[in-house]
Amino acid sequence: MQAEQLSLIQRAASGDSAAFEALVMPHEKMMYALALRLCREPEDAKDCMQEAMLRIYRSLRSFRGDSSLSTWIYRIVNNVCLDSHRRRKVRSAESLDQLSEDGWNPADPQIGPEASLENQMLKAALARGIRALPDGIREAVIMRDVNGLSYEEIADALDINIGTVKSRINRGREKLRNFLQESGELS
Repeated sequence: MQAEQLSLIQRAASGDSAAFEALVMPHEKMMYALALRLCREPEDAKDCMQEAMLRIYRSLRSFRGDSSLSTWIYRIVNNVCLDSHRRRKVRSAESLDQLSEDGWNPADPQIGPEASLENQMLKAALARGIRALPDGIREAVIMRDVNGLSYEEIADALDINIGTVKSRINRGREKLRNFLQESGELS
C-alpha cells in the first residue's frame, strides 16, 4: 500500500472528511455500477451506496490492508446489496431507468430501425438472462464482464477462491449462452 493512501486512511479514520472523500471518490462510479447491477433498481442502488459509504467510514479503522482498498470497498458494497436483497421483496414498479436497463433504448438515428430493434431485443434478453442467474454466479459475472474486475479482485470481494470465481463465471456465461439460444437471440 502506498504511503499516501495509508496516510489518507489514517486521516479518514480519525474523522477527516476530505481524506475520506479522497479515498472513496475514485471508486464511486464502480461502486454504483456494482450496486445497480446487484439491486436492479436505481433507488435501491442509491440506498445501498449510502449504507456502504457509512459502513466504509465506520470500518476504516479495521481495514488491515490484506487486500487492496478497492477490493475491500467492493466487498462492502456487495455485502450491503446482498443484505438489502435479503430484506426486501422484489418491487414490480417500472421506471424509465428500469425500462432502459431491460433493453429499451430510444431509436438511434445513425442505425436503421431493424438493427435498432435487434439491439434492443438482445439487450433485453441479456438483462433477463443475467437476472435469472443464481446470486453467486450473477455477482461473479457482473463483476467480471460488466465491471471488468480481475479474477483476484472478485475472489477477494466475494471471499472465495479464484477457482470458484472462474467456475462461477464459466457456468454463468454458459447459462447466458443457453438462455440466449433458447430465446432465439443467438443462432
